[in-house]
Formats: sequence, structure tokens, C-alpha cells
Amino acid sequence: MSRFKMISLISMANLIVRNLDPRIVDALKQRAARHGRSAEAEHRALLESLLVQPVAKSFVQALSAMPNVGQDEDFQRVEEGRNVRDVFD
Repeated sequence: MSRFKMISLISMANLIVRNLDPRIVDALKQRAARHGRSAEAEHRALLESLLVQPVAKSFVQALSAMPNVGQDEDFQRVEEGRNVRDVFD
């Protein structure tokens, strides 16, 4: 199946947002102008970046996601003065 046919099979949804503060609308229009696109295209880009694209983890989040693999005393310490290349020997 060609790429064109695959794209035409995807149905796109419409989203209507009511009762927005005019400051939000103005900010969206200004942001869109800075990026050289319409307010609608900017709205789509914002929604995609916030809801679909993965968010990079912070260093703390990455560390906290690591499994607990033991206590300090479970690991042999490298003596000071040893060559760094010898750490895994």
C-alpha cells in the first residue's frame, strides 16, 4: 500500500475549544506568528508536543528509575592509585 493511500485511511478528528480567555488566544496568535504558521497549526503543534512526543527525563527521574541492585558492601571498591583502565580487571 502506498504512503498516500495509508495517509488517506487515517481519519482526523476536530477539536473545538470554547470559552477561552482572550489572553490565551492572543498568546497563541503571537506564538504562531513567531513560528510562521497559523494559529490553528500552532495549536496542533502545541497539542502534539505536549501530549504525543515523549518528554525527556530529568537526571533525578532517570536515577530514581534504576533498580536497586544491592548495597555498597556488595561491590568491590577500586583502590585509589590504580589505573582507571584496570577498574574491570
